Amino acid sequence: MIWWGSIETYYYSDRWKVNRIGMMNRLWRTLSRKRVENANEEVKGEQLARVLGLFDLTALGVGATLGLGVYVLAGSVAKDTAGPAVCISFLIAAIASAFAGMCYAEFATRVPKAGSAYVYSYVTVGEFIAFVIGWNLILEYVIGTASVARGLSNYIDALIGNVMGNTLRSLMPIDISFLSEYPDFFAFAMVMLLVVLLCIGVRESSILNNIFTVINLITITIVIVAGSIKADSSNWSIASEDIPNSVKNGGTGGFMPFGINGVMIGAAKCFYGFVGFDAIATTGEEAKNPQRHIPLAIVVSLSIIFIAYFGISTVLTMMLPYYAQNADAPFPHAFDEIGWPVIKWIVNIGAVFALCTSLLGAMFPLPRVLYAMANDGIIFKTLSKVNSKTMTPIHGTVLSGLLIGFMTLVFNLQQLIDMMSIGTLLAYTIVAICVLILRYQKDENSSNAPAISLMSDYQFTSVNIFKELFNLHNQKEPTELSNRIANIGIALLCIVICIITFLISNMSAHLLAGNVVISVILVVFVIVLFLNLAAVGRQPIQKTELSFKVPLVPLIPCLSIFTNIYLMFQLDVFTWIRFATWLLIGFCIYGFYGINHSEQGKRDKAESKKLQQKYVEKFRIVTSF
Repeated sequence: MIWWGSIETYYYSDRWKVNRIGMMNRLWRTLSRKRVENANEEVKGEQLARVLGLFDLTALGVGATLGLGVYVLAGSVAKDTAGPAVCISFLIAAIASAFAGMCYAEFATRVPKAGSAYVYSYVTVGEFIAFVIGWNLILEYVIGTASVARGLSNYIDALIGNVMGNTLRSLMPIDISFLSEYPDFFAFAMVMLLVVLLCIGVRESSILNNIFTVINLITITIVIVAGSIKADSSNWSIASEDIPNSVKNGGTGGFMPFGINGVMIGAAKCFYGFVGFDAIATTGEEAKNPQRHIPLAIVVSLSIIFIAYFGISTVLTMMLPYYAQNADAPFPHAFDEIGWPVIKWIVNIGAVFALCTSLLGAMFPLPRVLYAMANDGIIFKTLSKVNSKTMTPIHGTVLSGLLIGFMTLVFNLQQLIDMMSIGTLLAYTIVAICVLILRYQKDENSSNAPAISLMSDYQFTSVNIFKELFNLHNQKEPTELSNRIANIGIALLCIVICIITFLISNMSAHLLAGNVVISVILVVFVIVLFLNLAAVGRQPIQKTELSFKVPLVPLIPCLSIFTNIYLMFQLDVFTWIRFATWLLIGFCIYGFYGINHSEQGKRDKAESKKLQQKYVEKFRIVTSF
């Protein structure tokens, strides 16, 4: 009986292992299921209205991006971080943003749907990663809108002598260290007004956004022209001995008083001045011609934004020495110093309009992301309802407004800004990875019979593996094997980039001190990175015709991934803790609701039942004979 008990124990333990593996496989298939558009699926009666043209989309991108940063960022970075070389910092940040922008533009031509990076990752990587991206886009837009609302309130309050802040602080003080000093009801009211405007309709919101954006660009043009008249190029070459002793942090003078390191740190800060162009990518179901207009709008808006930032920073640092800048309100201070109060008030009024534009642009994408996720069933379905009259997702807009309004009441501007960046950078990174995955994906319509026969008789010798890794056979069309090599290479690419950026971010002092061990480790990983990049780049790519494609693949997506991960490592530990908390809330929603209510999951189950019925019918026919 002992031997029988041993056999029985072995049988059930082996069966338990098989069941466990089966459960893990089912879970993996569930988390990695990809969104598939059904051509025969009936079009829903309630859809978003296609009313946005190229000008509307460009104005949306410029308005969402060119807000508080253009009136504050240049002065603060010039004074403490980069000096007159702040214009170079903006150039580097613009190039980094262009990498992400090109990846967004290609995806917009592939997937002209509402939802931006969420939809892009859903059709490429899978449902779970798409949920993570969508959940972080919600965080980005909520925090971004709340911070602009609070910034607008602070700016107007400063113009009227801080009357609102002092009154609310005395009547309703909040004595909690990690919350605001007082509830900002003016910012809350601005958000609620914006909710009403967005609920009225996209066309009306877009017209107001266009007007405010034009006023903003006129104001910036006035600043650049007026500042150019008083520009003095000698402020770019101030000697170190000419810096006043009262200046605490003046650097070494000249064009780069804080060195190359200061320029790069400045570029990291200036990068956040370009965040917002991805609002264009959320309008895939409201653009008249999304495949053509969205890529063009992204490119044009980024170009306008860079010209504005570069011109503003150049004029500002020529009007006044970098160490004499006001970090909080640089232009009013600069025009006060040169004795032009009229221009100062023009700038103040323009700044208010710019912040209103930025507020509208920051909140506009949020209901669209909620609509896309709810429409797919991975968050609550009620958020996908579109009003039949206004053609806008009212439930999602109202919920967004309440959440943003709550944030403006309990957090101050600095606390909101500290929470903003990580979701954006993660979204940019996933989009760049998705571009790489799609480029090397095997075309479903292509014939791969030779590849299958090759796999069955394949000899896995070191020479053959080397030939396949670097495609020395000059294979022209993607196959199952080349696709697998590319995917493994892309995953390894991301891991190596994480290690390199971690070493650069956290071991820079040791590297500059000449630590041999860390330097050798860094060099080894850089060599692995370039070899891996070469292996991925040698694989055959898809021949799909698109109106826009990212050039120099895989180099540009790789540079985008590198830049975004590097900037993520610059964020403090508290940002990562808040980020983890937000993700935990999202995982609970997805685990208890999204997995079971996913529309793609329902379609997959229906397809599985059809196949089972087909096999049963075939079996009955065979057994009947």
